[in-house]
Amino acid sequence: MAKYMLLMSYTGSAACDLPMGEWPPEDIRAHIDFQRALDAELRDKGELVDAQGLAGPDLAKTVVFDGRTSPVVTDGPYPEGKELLAGYWVVDVESEERALEIAAKASAAPGPGGVPIQQPIEVRQVMSAPA
Repeated sequence: MAKYMLLMSYTGSAACDLPMGEWPPEDIRAHIDFQRALDAELRDKGELVDAQGLAGPDLAKTVVFDGRTSPVVTDGPYPEGKELLAGYWVVDVESEERALEIAAKASAAPGPGGVPIQQPIEVRQVMSAPA
């Protein structure tokens, strides 16, 4: 078994560049229901380690610390940034192929009008610490 992190960003997708907050309420519900069903499926198969949606970038903070002086905390990242993390899944699966299969399913989450949003999902293996 290997752990993979599936990363979903706020960037627009091939099929939908309309922010979710502007979708009709029934489409938002369908999207959230899809996410919950995917989580339940992965949980039932024993593959789900964790899954979370994240607050918008307007609530994010960035911290830089040199280990001596006071940490510098700034608002951001800002929406003009290209990569803004919207949420993630951590899965523990038999193969990279299975992680890619899950990512493909997540990418096809329904958007406005039920059309799959084709959102890019980055798949990265979780590395263990050296012995």
